[in-house]
Amino acid sequence: MRIEQITSVALERVNGDKYLLSNILFTRIDELSRGAKPLVNKDVKINKLSDIALLEVAEGKIGLDKIEEIQTKDF
Repeated sequence: MRIEQITSVALERVNGDKYLLSNILFTRIDELSRGAKPLVNKDVKINKLSDIALLEVAEGKIGLDKIEEIQTKDF
């Protein structure tokens, strides 16, 4: 699947809210950069972290509920 198609599916998952999607992606990219294991079958050494995070959202493996759960643990 092309990145444009993945982005479209990810946007559908957040009801078209591009700002919400960017917040989810930012948080997930930060986690991945700190060593979190991808929830999809992609290698962080080969693929961009942003592409991995976007695919995770598109596949429904990460969303706002997961991000809120992580943020409450940080405080």
